[in-house]
Amino acid sequence: MCCVCVCVCVCAGVFPALPGQMQRPLASSYPSLQPVYQNVSGMQTQMQMQTHPSLASLSLQSQPPEALRVINLLQERSLLPAGSVPPPVPCLPQDLQKLSCSPEVFRCTLTSIPQTQSLLNKAKLPLGLLLHPFKDLSQLPVVTSSNIVRCRSCRTYINPFVTFLDARRWKCNLCHRVNDVPEEFMYNPVSRLYGAPHKRPEVQNATIEFIAPSEYMLRPPQPAVYLFILDVSHNAVETGYLDVFCQTLLESLDSLPGDTRTKIGFITFDSTIHFYNLQEGLSQPQMLIVSDIDDVFLPTPDSLLVNLSESKELVQDLLASLPQMFGQTMETQSALGPALQAAFKLLSPTGGRMSVFQTQLPTIGIGALKPREEPSHRANAKVTFCLVPITDLFSLALSLNISKCCGLCLWKLTIDLSSPPEGCISRYSAGSVYFYPSYHKQHSPPQTERLQKDLKRYLTRKIGFEAVMRIRCTKGLSIHTFHGNFFVRSTDLLSLANVNPDAGFAVQMSIEENLLDLQTVSFQAALLYTSSKGERRIRVHTLCLPVVTSLSDIFAGADVQAITALLASMAVDRCVTASLSDARDSLINAAIDTLASYRSSVLTVPQPGLLTPACLRLLPLYILALLKHKAFRTSGGRLDERVFAMFQLKQQPLAFLLMMVHPGLYRVDQLTDEGALNINDRMIPQPRALQLSVEKLSRDAAFLMDCGTVMYLWVGRNCSPVFLTQVLGADSYADVPLNMIQLPELDTAQSSRLRAFVDWLRERRPFHAVLHVIRDESPLKTEFMQNMIEDLSESALSYYEFLLHLQQQISK
Repeated sequence: MCCVCVCVCVCAGVFPALPGQMQRPLASSYPSLQPVYQNVSGMQTQMQMQTHPSLASLSLQSQPPEALRVINLLQERSLLPAGSVPPPVPCLPQDLQKLSCSPEVFRCTLTSIPQTQSLLNKAKLPLGLLLHPFKDLSQLPVVTSSNIVRCRSCRTYINPFVTFLDARRWKCNLCHRVNDVPEEFMYNPVSRLYGAPHKRPEVQNATIEFIAPSEYMLRPPQPAVYLFILDVSHNAVETGYLDVFCQTLLESLDSLPGDTRTKIGFITFDSTIHFYNLQEGLSQPQMLIVSDIDDVFLPTPDSLLVNLSESKELVQDLLASLPQMFGQTMETQSALGPALQAAFKLLSPTGGRMSVFQTQLPTIGIGALKPREEPSHRANAKVTFCLVPITDLFSLALSLNISKCCGLCLWKLTIDLSSPPEGCISRYSAGSVYFYPSYHKQHSPPQTERLQKDLKRYLTRKIGFEAVMRIRCTKGLSIHTFHGNFFVRSTDLLSLANVNPDAGFAVQMSIEENLLDLQTVSFQAALLYTSSKGERRIRVHTLCLPVVTSLSDIFAGADVQAITALLASMAVDRCVTASLSDARDSLINAAIDTLASYRSSVLTVPQPGLLTPACLRLLPLYILALLKHKAFRTSGGRLDERVFAMFQLKQQPLAFLLMMVHPGLYRVDQLTDEGALNINDRMIPQPRALQLSVEKLSRDAAFLMDCGTVMYLWVGRNCSPVFLTQVLGADSYADVPLNMIQLPELDTAQSSRLRAFVDWLRERRPFHAVLHVIRDESPLKTEFMQNMIEDLSESALSYYEFLLHLQQQISK
């Protein structure tokens, strides 16, 4: 079987020894001084490439001077770009650069790879990869071939960065072995020409998908199988989630990914386990109850998972009646563990996806737990929480993944997320976790809206089954640590029971052997999976980066957003293996070490201030944002909110993670069409992102804050009456409702512009962002203000104070 995996690298010393307690320096205003510039020579390296006949000897261009422009952070205040932060472009010849993998799919923390580990250690920068392997792509070349061309030695797939020695031989860009070109590869299926293997789709696209032949299958491809495990205890029924679930699934049945073989099944549980016979031929669904939760068995194994197309009417009848079936229940117990055992037995023959909906802790049977904290307990730094398995349900997680590729996705409503070990089952079975604190259909309309939208996306998005993933890299580089939801089957192989387009991964790496004779290195991620249509497919991503010998080139190629995402994943794991305090100190040390290395090893002329290259100007800001994020802040918030925030940091792709770490703030009461994007004949305003500071707010204006999963529209007390009337439909500030969660659809230009902007922001992510309209008296104003990360808070420094602290530590 072909394998695929994900990897990322990190230099020694990114999380060094921990400092003492941070002392709060006195606040100070920014002096108004001009920025300091310094010329730093770029990379001048020669590279011989013969991937295409048209390419001869090519030289790498020097890094753009802007990346190395020296910035004194204590002098420059406005660091946010006008638009989104663009990823750095690897310093490759243009012909190769345009063939490189999209940074939205495959991204390295350093776009210039140090030649030695000692050079990486000296830079104090983390080396690693961020991967979004199953991302929805508008253009994805698909190749059908009975002979997929791979290196005979390291099994790398042929890609745009191999070297063709002649028309019959190619040299692997990872292990450098010379391979023969198969006869059938000489024919190009696109151009229908013979004798030009370098123009094949596999050699023209850094991301490509193969329809795999039979040798990539251990068994016939499994059908799409969906099993839903539903909490029907009294607490669950009171929340009203069953109505939302059943209605959403009813509306989405025809959109479930699959084919004529698709299977579906349902299990409900309280103090007993309920199965449902949906076999074709019955007049109505048949409930089968198993009360012996200590020895769970399947009452009718052959009729509990049914073909969806054949039993669709029975499935619809069950979903229509399920909320009423338990409407009067007074059962308060939860036998979740036995329900999971039953689900595992049911899915063992085929594999598939389990979706578990839970509203309380399991109280009886295997996995029964007690809350780790009182409801009022706060998530302070001294709380001991756990993201690792604490019961024998952990062994069930391994069985789910290893034996039959069963993935589990967990939907938790109103429940203490920090206690149950089911999150670990979700992690090791490559699932995901959804969390809706204080959910109630009637009392929390925003949560209900979010559950509906998230569930619809979850049910209808693309899915891959029984997947494995491997990342290969040029000889001399090695995988260090994986981050994400998966089970590690070997040093470079990840097992993913299910794979979805919303999951991201990261892996730390190290340089084991000096890359002295190389001008470039390559990374390749290969994802082997079964599609919902029953096809065995391989999606391959290849990334090529230059090798450099100077610290200035390493810093010039630093990707500040990728670095932040990798540090976030590392800090989450540090919380588990050490403590929250250790994780926070490690984040601070990462910023101190990087800036200290730049100052001591790259700058040739000593200068006062806190200096950074332009490409890393946002690193201290992002580090401070992480320290004030729910996952790592030292006070405020509940423990379960902290744990869920950590789950998100571990499983979100880079683009979505950054939304949650550093929200976007925009003034929206004066939107115009100037500079707007025209998307499908819609004009989308593009207001400039503002600093997250109260000083940017005005009582005369309105501001939209985009935090990823939630948006806040803050309305100033003296906001223009025209905006209030034409956008919010309110005659005055006092008439703006305190619990407003939707913008009215008014026939005005201002209303259309703002709604278009909000809709555009929402469309760019796979999860639903609830909108809250708030004013000074709103209860949510505190949450809004907590995201002003540049300001001083009760337990954290302001941005300027944080910069002073970094400078003080660097100067020691």
